[in-house]
Amino acid sequence: MSRALNLTLAESTVLARCEAEKVGVSATEPLPAGGTRLVCMSVDGAEHMRKKLRTHIHKGEVTRARHRPTRPLW
Repeated sequence: MSRALNLTLAESTVLARCEAEKVGVSATEPLPAGGTRLVCMSVDGAEHMRKKLRTHIHKGEVTRARHRPTRPLW
């Protein structure tokens, strides 16, 4: 099981829903096509959020934004 979910919701909405459900968040990341990538602290928390937010989960492949530069900085 994975701790990551790709959701169609805004980041603030995702964080509010996780707080309401008392699920720990490890990281969030905005997706270029819209939505948020959520990484929960535990697999159990991720499974709980999958059940709660099942209608807001992206279907298929999701493109993530590049975080690292393409060439070294030095």
